Amino acid sequence: MKFISWNVNGLRAVLKKDFMTTFEQFDADFFCLQETKMQAGQVELDLPGYHQYFNYAEKKGYSGAAIFTKHEPLNVTYGIQQPEHDHEGRVITLEYPQFFLITCYTPNSQNQLKRLDYRMTWENAFRAYVQQLGTQKPVIFCGDLNVAHEAIDLKNDRTNHKSAGFSDEERVQMTTLLQSGFTDTFRYFYPDQTDIYSWWSYRFHARDNNAGWRIDYFITSDELQPKLMDAKIHTEIYGSDHCPVELDTQDLFA
Repeated sequence: MKFISWNVNGLRAVLKKDFMTTFEQFDADFFCLQETKMQAGQVELDLPGYHQYFNYAEKKGYSGAAIFTKHEPLNVTYGIQQPEHDHEGRVITLEYPQFFLITCYTPNSQNQLKRLDYRMTWENAFRAYVQQLGTQKPVIFCGDLNVAHEAIDLKNDRTNHKSAGFSDEERVQMTTLLQSGFTDTFRYFYPDQTDIYSWWSYRFHARDNNAGWRIDYFITSDELQPKLMDAKIHTEIYGSDHCPVELDTQDLFA
């Protein structure tokens, strides 16, 4: 089974940049998006064979998430069921008999870490949410989690220490999450792989110089490890400041 996650930095924008060709070439079972930056009715997608689910931020042109899937879920949940966190359209959860699938766009701590306090509140709430789901069945969650976990996950770790996405606080939160029973699937397969990233600033020719960050993830319940087959980062695909990431598994419906 193939899972794709991509922060498209505006779905309407990326549709003008060959998104449909990329979508069709992947032919994924599940195609998860973050930062769709749109409201209901602004885009009509013709995706034969796929069910489409969108979560929109109250603020126009901001945040947002979507999942396109070949497999109709038992249930669809929008947000994490906490009003203080559910007005920015950041999370969609699909429930299947064997697992939960979540797309997540984690809040950015912003310049000078001015939103770090909120980010910490979010991290605790989101971790509690996925842990609670994990008591029922395994969880797969993906998306732009807005943190480079270790120094190996960004090009310039020393100069970015205490920057949004590489603060000690954010990195500790990711460690805490993984230690609570979850697997960073890319590092599961490639623990020592360097110089592969999923996001590059539009400034300073960062992508040309591969001065990037790995902040897009597929994370799974540890119990799914025997079902994992591969994890990929598609640095060859353009159209956004992020590239798609992929998780391949055995048939989880079998």
